[in-house]
Amino acid sequence: MHEAPSGPPPGALREVATVFLRLGLTAFGGPAAHIAMMRRELVQQRGWVTDQHFLDLLGATNLIPGPNSTEMTIHLGYHRAGWRGLIVAGTLFILPAMCMVLAFAWAYVRYGATPEATWLLYGIKPVIIAIVAQALWGLAHTALKTPLLIAVCAGALALYVLGGNEIALLFGGGIVLVLVTMVRGARDTSGSASVVAPFLGISALGLVAKGIVAYSPALLFFTFLKIGSVLYGSGYVLLAFMRNDFVVRLGWLTEVQLLDAVAVGQFTPGPVFTTATFVGYLVGGLPGALLATLGIFLPAFVFVALTGPIVPRLRRWPLLGAMLDGVNVAAVGLMAAVLVVLARNAVVDVFTLALTAAAGVVLLRTNLNSAYLVVAGGLFGVAYHALLA
Repeated sequence: MHEAPSGPPPGALREVATVFLRLGLTAFGGPAAHIAMMRRELVQQRGWVTDQHFLDLLGATNLIPGPNSTEMTIHLGYHRAGWRGLIVAGTLFILPAMCMVLAFAWAYVRYGATPEATWLLYGIKPVIIAIVAQALWGLAHTALKTPLLIAVCAGALALYVLGGNEIALLFGGGIVLVLVTMVRGARDTSGSASVVAPFLGISALGLVAKGIVAYSPALLFFTFLKIGSVLYGSGYVLLAFMRNDFVVRLGWLTEVQLLDAVAVGQFTPGPVFTTATFVGYLVGGLPGALLATLGIFLPAFVFVALTGPIVPRLRRWPLLGAMLDGVNVAAVGLMAAVLVVLARNAVVDVFTLALTAAAGVVLLRTNLNSAYLVVAGGLFGVAYHALLA
């Protein structure tokens, strides 16, 4: 059982600020990599929370819309330093990426091209694979406690690979565990239960005719506020939402501009949702960038503020504890599936394979902060390309 923080220890807010500002500057690789880096530093190295509590927080973020790694940041900031930690952690995790994306957006508008970062990512991506794999191994040891949990995890992995909706699989895992707990509690073994995971995929409702709507700062803000309030899933879901709103419905972006915005959001550190900053700048300059960023991230702070205080109490109720267990193991299965997909794009030759293996050895044998490994990977990538040139 985990109790809510009764009071932050001395220096906790400064510690929160330092940790999450650094993560905001170095956390490349998307949500899975961000969560892996948080686990390594805050569970293994600093001991802020246990692996079980970390998994509970991860399960809670999967049950609400919004960017999962940012919500994990906000949860962990609240746990360590209370309400001030909640605000400071989330803000400093988002701020570096927002500033970098803003700089790229300025260059894009001024020079008409997205800055090239392939040489850097070539070395960073294999390191990210090693970090995610190490985190996945540790979380699996904590989460997969029974044959049933292992089966749910494997089922989520297999169904995702076959094209299953990730949100349906997460909730489906939770529902399976709830139903099994109810059946066991009732000691009813005379019948059989049929469990069907609900399909919760998100799609635009109705047909929207393409048009051009006059730019409005309020409309920009509330459009991103809506997206941040209802969006579950990956950056590809974000792409679908933004295309429907900004290309089709409002006519503020072209298809090419939208794809460029998503690309910048993916190769900068921190949350991928800072794509909103790029879009906001393209359509409304600096004020638009700030409004878009505030709109898409504000719901995450609100949702975590509402759910954070009750997460430590969830395991007091058996059915909610079972729901968390199911969501947790399904999330582990999805992480495994995502790791395979990421590895296909990151480990592309002998050099990247060697870099992945070397990073894995360092992670297993030392307590080196993974941020330094990310930086080292980028430098190795640059050096390797310089040698080939």
